[in-house]
Amino acid sequence: MAGSGGEDWVYVAVGNDINECKMNLVYAIKHSGGRRICILHVHEPAKSIPILGTKFLASSMEEEEVNAYRELERQDANKILDVFLLLCHQAGAQAEKLYFESDKIKKGIVELVSLHGIRSLVMGAAADKYYSRKMTKIRSRKAMYVHLNAAASCQIQFVCKGQLIRIREACPQEAHADISPSSPQSQNINGVSWRTDQFGQFNGRISNSPSIVMERLTISETISNASGTWSPFERSYATSPSSGCTDVASSRSEEDSYGLGLSSPLRLTNFAPNTSPHLSGFQQDGNANDSLYIQLEKAITDAANARREAFREALKRAKAEKELDESICWAKVSETLYAEESRGRKDAEEALSKEREELDNVKNQVNEMMKDLQIARNNELKLENQIAQSDEMVKELEQKILSAIQLLHNYKNDRDELLKQRDEALQELDDIRKRQVEARSQRSAQLISEFSFSEIVEATRKFVPSLKIVEGENGSMYKGLLYNTEVSIKMLCSHNLQNPVEFQREVDALSKLRHPNLATLIGVCPEACILVYDYFPNGNLEDRLACKDNSSPLSWKTRILIATDLCSALIFIHSNKICKIVHGDMKPSNVLLDANYVPKLAGFGICHFLTHDEKSSYNENLSVGHDAMGNHEFPLTTAFDVYSFGMVLLSLLTGQSYLRMEEDVQIAIKKRKLKDVLDPRAGDWPFVQAEQLAQLALRCCNTDSTYRPDLMSDAWRVLEPMRASCGGSLSVCLSFGDQQVQPPPYFICPIFQEVMEDPHVAADGFTYEAEALRGWLDSGHDTSPMTNLRLDHQNLVPNRALRSVIQEWLQQHQ
Repeated sequence: MAGSGGEDWVYVAVGNDINECKMNLVYAIKHSGGRRICILHVHEPAKSIPILGTKFLASSMEEEEVNAYRELERQDANKILDVFLLLCHQAGAQAEKLYFESDKIKKGIVELVSLHGIRSLVMGAAADKYYSRKMTKIRSRKAMYVHLNAAASCQIQFVCKGQLIRIREACPQEAHADISPSSPQSQNINGVSWRTDQFGQFNGRISNSPSIVMERLTISETISNASGTWSPFERSYATSPSSGCTDVASSRSEEDSYGLGLSSPLRLTNFAPNTSPHLSGFQQDGNANDSLYIQLEKAITDAANARREAFREALKRAKAEKELDESICWAKVSETLYAEESRGRKDAEEALSKEREELDNVKNQVNEMMKDLQIARNNELKLENQIAQSDEMVKELEQKILSAIQLLHNYKNDRDELLKQRDEALQELDDIRKRQVEARSQRSAQLISEFSFSEIVEATRKFVPSLKIVEGENGSMYKGLLYNTEVSIKMLCSHNLQNPVEFQREVDALSKLRHPNLATLIGVCPEACILVYDYFPNGNLEDRLACKDNSSPLSWKTRILIATDLCSALIFIHSNKICKIVHGDMKPSNVLLDANYVPKLAGFGICHFLTHDEKSSYNENLSVGHDAMGNHEFPLTTAFDVYSFGMVLLSLLTGQSYLRMEEDVQIAIKKRKLKDVLDPRAGDWPFVQAEQLAQLALRCCNTDSTYRPDLMSDAWRVLEPMRASCGGSLSVCLSFGDQQVQPPPYFICPIFQEVMEDPHVAADGFTYEAEALRGWLDSGHDTSPMTNLRLDHQNLVPNRALRSVIQEWLQQHQ
C-alpha cells in the first residue's frame, strides 16, 4: 500500500496548481527507475469560508456548514489528484494518491515522511516563475523547512520546472523502522482506517479523524474521473480556498478591474459629501477659478474677433483682386479689337488707293464706267463710316484703359494696407497665444473645471444603467452630457480608502501634462472623487482587441500606429522637464480610443512623480512592492513602464492577454512560426514588421531590466519607420458636414499629428506646431524630433506663408 515507505515507492509532493506541478511529476516518473509513484498532497483547511461574496471565519460558523465546506475542499483536492493520476497513467506509470490535512502544509509533509517512513521524496524548490538556468538554491520556504526538519532517512530531490536544483541525501543510520509493503490489508493509523485491494481500489470509508485521508484509484476510475464532469472543482480548483488564494469571484473581480467592470451594482448612498478633510480647499478656490475662467474666455473672444476681422479684410482683398483681373482681361480684349480694326482700316485705305488708280486709268471710259464709279463711291462712304466708328471706339478704349490703370493703382494701395493690417493682426494673435501658453503652464492645475455632485447626477440622468460604459473594482465609468458636451465620467468606489489618494494623483498628473496621446482631464468633482474626461466612443484597447459588442477588429496598421503613439506618450512623461512621471499601471484597459482610434493613456492613479534626485533611466532594476493599503513600498522606475509597454505590444500582436503570452511568442519565433500566434483578425501582417515588433516586445519584457531597450533611442527607431509605412496617424482626418477630408501631409505637425495652427520652422528645416516644438525643447531635448540629430540652435521662425495656406484651405472646406 502507499503508506509503506519502502524502496519500491517514489513520493511526489504536489499542490493545487496543476501546470506548476506537472513538470515535477514528469521528472519523478522519468527518474523513478520503474518504481511506483505515490502522489502526495497536503491540504491546509481554509480558516475563512466564502458565502455570498463575503468570507466568514470558520470558528464563527455552524459545525454542519463547516463540515460541508470541508467536504467540498476534499472533493476538489481529489479532483486535482485524479488529474495527476491520469498523467501517470498516460506515461505508463503505476500510481496512487495520498491525501493529508494539516494546519500547515510544510509541517504536514514532515509528519507524513516520519509517519510512513518515506525513503524517496520529490518536491518543488520554488514557484516556476522564479526559475532560471543559474538557479542553485532552494527558493521556497516550505522546501527549506522540509529540508531542515524531515527525517534524515529520506532522500529529498528539490525540483523546479522539471529541473533538478538540489538533492538532500538520506542517512541510513537514522532510518526509521521499516514498514514492509504487504498484500491488500486493513491498517489503522491514529484512529483512521483505510483498505486497498490488489488493484489499488479504495474500499473503506475514512472515519474518526479529519487529519489523514488516503485513497488509491484504479486506472478505469482515474480515466472516468478525469473525463467526467467537474462540478465544484471546475469552479474553484484554480483558486481553491485551501491554497490561500481568493475564490473565483474575487479573481474575476480583479480581472474586471482592468476594464473598470464590477460584478455588483454601485450604491450611490455610499457617496457622502465632504467625506475627505482635504476637499474644502477645492471649494474655497471656486471664485478664483471663475475669475480665471472669465479672463480666459475674454482672451479667447478677443482672439476670435481679431481673426474674424482679418478674415473680412482678406475677403475684401480677394474681391478687389478679382475686379482687377476682370479689368485687365477686358483691356486685353479691347486691345485685340483695336488691332483688328486698325488692320481693317489699313486694308480699306489700300483698296481705296487701288480704286483711285483705276479711276485715273479709266477716265476715258467715264461713260462706260459710271456705274462702277458710283459703286466705288458708295463703298468709299461705307468705309469712311466704319473708320469713323473705329476712331470713336479707340477713344473709348483709351479712356477705359486709363480708368483701369487708375483703379489698379488704387487696388494696389488697398492691398498693401490690407497686408499691413493682416501682419499686425497675426502679430497680435501670436502675442495672445504666447500669453495663453505662459498662463496655461503656470496655472494649468487651476484651469480644470470643478463640478458639483448634482451636476454629475444630472449629466448621467441619476446614473441610469444604460449610460454605464464599464465597471471595475475601483469604480465605474459613465457616459454623460455636461453643457451639451459628451464626456466620460469616472466614479471611484467610496469603500476603497485608497481612492482619495489615487484621485489626487491622477488630477495632479493630468493637470501638469498635455500630450495628444494622454487622456484630457476636463474637470473634477472632489466631493465624490469623480473625474471627467473627454468622451471616447471606441472604449478601451482591451475591449477592442476582444471585439466586445461585435465591434470591428483593429487592422494591423491601426495597431502599429497605436503602439507608436503609446511609445511617444511614455517618452513624453518620462523625460518631461517640468514633471517626470512613471505611469506604473499601463495595460490595455487603461488605453482609451477616440473616434479615430487614436490612443489616449489614462489610469494615473498609482503613478510615481520622479524627483530631481531620482534617475529616469530605462535600465534601472525593477524592485516594487506593495503595502496593505496598496501603496508602493519601493518607488516605481521607468523600467516598470517599459515592461508593461512590452506586454501591450504582445497583446496588439496576438489579440490576447495571458500569463504565457511572452513564452508562446518566443517559442513561435524560434520555430519560425510567428504567424501561428498573430491575431488573424488584424489582416495579413507584413512578416518583417511583425517580427521586428515581436522582438521589440520580448526585449521590453526581459526579466533582467538592464537588457530592456531605451524607448527614445532604441524602441522609437524601430517604431517610427513602421509608422511612416502605415501612412502616418489616423487622427488627421477632418470632418466637414457629412464628409471627411484628408488634409495635405505638409499641413500636419510631426509631433502632435494634427493640422497646424501656428507653424514654425526649426533648425532642422522641418515645420512644427509652435507649442509642440517648444514642449519638446522645454522637456530637455536638443535634437530634432524627425532626424534625431543635434539642433544647431533652438530659434523658431514663423512660417506665415504656410499658415495662410492652411487657413484658406480650412475656409474652403467649412
